[in-house]
Parts: sequence; C-alpha cells; structure tokens
Amino acid sequence: MTATPVLLESRPEGVPPGTAAADLLATDVASLRARVDRATAADVERALTRPRRGLDDLAVLLSPPAADRLEDLAAAAHRVTVQRFGRAVRLFAPLYLSNECVSTCTYCGFSSGNDIARRTLSPQEVAEEGRALVERGFRHVLLVAGEHARIVSKDYLVDCVASLAPVVPELSLEVQVWDEATYRRLVDAGCDGLVVYQETYDPDTYAAVHLKGKKRNAAWRLAAPDRGAAAGMRRLGVGALLGLAPDWRSEVLALAAHAGALVKRWWRCEVGVALPRLRPAAGGYEPADPVGDAELVQLLCALRLVLPDVGISLSTREPAALRDGLLRLGVTTMSAGSHTEPGGYAAPSDAEPQFAVGDERSPAAVAAALRAAGYDPVWKDWQRT
Repeated sequence: MTATPVLLESRPEGVPPGTAAADLLATDVASLRARVDRATAADVERALTRPRRGLDDLAVLLSPPAADRLEDLAAAAHRVTVQRFGRAVRLFAPLYLSNECVSTCTYCGFSSGNDIARRTLSPQEVAEEGRALVERGFRHVLLVAGEHARIVSKDYLVDCVASLAPVVPELSLEVQVWDEATYRRLVDAGCDGLVVYQETYDPDTYAAVHLKGKKRNAAWRLAAPDRGAAAGMRRLGVGALLGLAPDWRSEVLALAAHAGALVKRWWRCEVGVALPRLRPAAGGYEPADPVGDAELVQLLCALRLVLPDVGISLSTREPAALRDGLLRLGVTTMSAGSHTEPGGYAAPSDAEPQFAVGDERSPAAVAAALRAAGYDPVWKDWQRT
C-alpha cells in the first residue's frame, strides 16, 4: 500500500489542509508496512514493554513475530482496557432507515444492481422502531441507510433524527456523507455522533469496488469525520471493512493513523474505531484476503495498545462465542439484537438485510453474558440537555 496520495490527487477539493484526513495522507503508510516485515522478536518485546506506543510500534505488533506472542498481547491489551475504560461495555443497536441505494459497491447487499426487496421507513415508523428499541433497554441508536440522495435526502434524515430525539437519548449516523452545513442541521435536530467507514484505505481497491455513485469520491468520504466534528458531532467513528483490500495489516495501519489524527485535531470529540469482517450478503462478494480469528485477535490487541483511549466497536457480524472471547481484549462498544434491514424491531420486515448477522442473541442475553464475564453493560452514558 502507498501513502494514499492517489486519493488526494483525484479529488484535491475533498481533503482540505488542517484536517485529520490531510494528516493521514501525509503519513507514509508504505514505510510503516515495510516495518512490519522487518520486525524481530526483540522489537516485539520492546513494543510490549514500552509505556507509550506509536505507529512504528503498531507495525511491530502486527508482525508475524508478534503473532507468536498472542497471549502476551492479549494480557497487555486487557490491562490497558481495564485501566482506561474499566469493566464497562456500551451497548447500541443499528436502526436501518432505508436500503435504497444508487451506488454500485461490489461487496454490499444494498448495491444498486442487486435485485432485492427495498424499503424506506417513514419518520413515524422510525419513531416506532426507536420506541421498540428503548423497550429492549437501548439508549444509543445508530441510524443506517443506503446512499440515495433523493429518497434518503437531507430533509428526510433531519426529520428522522427529530422524530427520534425525544425518544432516544443518544443518536449517531452512518449514512451517505454530507457537507458541514448538513451535519450542522443534523446536530441541531438531535444527532450526537457520526460513523464513517472508509471501507478500504487502499486507493486501488477503493476504485475497484466502488463502481458507480458519489461514494466513488474517496477523498470526500475521507474528510467527512472532519466536517462532522466541525459541525458539532460529539462522537466520531471510523473503520475499514476487513476482506476488501489484499493486505489487512496496511488497512489497520491506515485506520490507526486516521483515528490518531482525529484525536489530535478534534480532541473534544470521543473517537472510536471498528474493523468488521465481511459477511455473506446479496451479490455474493467473496473476500480477497479473509482475516482469520487469530489475526483479528492480534489486530484488536495491537490497536488497543497503540490507541489506549480510543473506543473499539464490535458488531453482530461476528458469532456469539467469538464476541464473548474478544470482550476482554479491548472492545468497549458492542451492538446487540441487530436487524440489518429497514424495520424488524417494532414489526417484522420483508426488506432485504445488508448482511447476515452472526450473533443472533437478544439484547438481554448479550447483557447477561457481559455480566457473567464480570462486565457492566452500559445502556446510557449521555443525555442531551
């Protein structure tokens, strides 16, 4: 992987100077990736015992010699997580507003070319779904939608947020990326957080999997968290979809560099990361480089050690047993009882899901598993005034 200058050259107006996105583009990810291949067992020992770690240490901790120290990595990640976050895990639920989409993304079940049952919830239906989630215990809801600027318009999103704000104390968005003015409208309506998956930080892969639609503009997407923070979003989440790019280590290095830059530029915001693995979905996309369970453990532990104050989110894409095991290794936020189709909480829905869910336990069952492991399930840690 290069230092991603291609993104900057293709759409220079999408990455203004003085942003976390620009800081990422100035990071020599290629040299960091080369450091992975040069790492020795002695380098791993130094990285594990160092009191403060940087991206060079992350490269070492992602190396094959570090894989031989997986138990030590896990123990260190557990200690750091308990020190910084305690034994608490925030729970949230995704609420899908619409699976309408005009973008063609080869890996996504909502891709415009897929012959699936489409549905868009009305703001009233969104409020009903929100009330159903509140009855299950949730106080943090993530609104998700496909990319369709006419059906899932700015006004529609504002209406959905406004309909939920009196019901749900904390709302975040994972939708088509917008300009700062639109994010400001959403904040004013009651939105607290913004999640933007770059999907892949590798420019060649990004171009190969995003064939049509506004999502092809990688630089505009890369700078979306900066625009959201400037508009007043309190929480920022970034992530990459493991299995898209041919080298997962480069993806983790780029994601960590992006998250670290967001922490420095937008220090008033709470920053989180996620690295979901591809799951079966309409279209039948097969990962180019599937990430195994041991590799997932290694990268999560390495991220925790290098980004000690950054939240790590784990979705219901992963099976229950693995989620329970990863809990102790740095995870601070988990979804539960998820539906990845529009509707499904207040009443059954015949719309197509975005992907298959791996952990089908109820929210109550997930909370019980957390308590059994000695952790506190946190449903609410924020209240809008």
